[in-house]
Amino acid sequence: MSDQIKPIIQRIGETDQLYLQGNTPELALERADLRLQLVTLSQLRQEQIHFLQEAVVLLEQGRFEFDEMPLRLYVDLSLHLAKAYMMYFEITGEARFAIITQQILKPMTHDDFGDIYFFLAYAAAAKQEPSLTRHWLKKYSATQAFDLELLRGHSAFATFHQEQWFSAMLHSKLH
Repeated sequence: MSDQIKPIIQRIGETDQLYLQGNTPELALERADLRLQLVTLSQLRQEQIHFLQEAVVLLEQGRFEFDEMPLRLYVDLSLHLAKAYMMYFEITGEARFAIITQQILKPMTHDDFGDIYFFLAYAAAAKQEPSLTRHWLKKYSATQAFDLELLRGHSAFATFHQEQWFSAMLHSKLH
């Protein structure tokens, strides 16, 4: 076991013990995030899918188990859930995971959280929907969350790098 994985496994054990004492949305988010970290560190597809399944269950439970929570926390749980489904997409190549991401986040677009627009653009790009990708990226570029380097380096948007609108959007953010 690598030195990177040991502390994550240890923290999973600690957070699972905390869960036995009582769950909170924050704890669900941390427990799921730890599993998503293991997905990125694992080289085995079966392990990755196992950790993704656990993360999805924890995030779904965290989103719906509690009657009240701050909006930002609900958005964070939802964004992590979208991230988990897009990781599923990256592993399997199945477009249904991009569709699920859209279904999770689209009702939340009125709250103007930039990361929601990013994941909607990512899902649209994964489904090969250039018009929707452009739409969501333009919305994303108008938010404080906009990350020029993330957009430049993300493989989902590589096909758009030569597009005039994409170059103009990036150029406008440089100034």
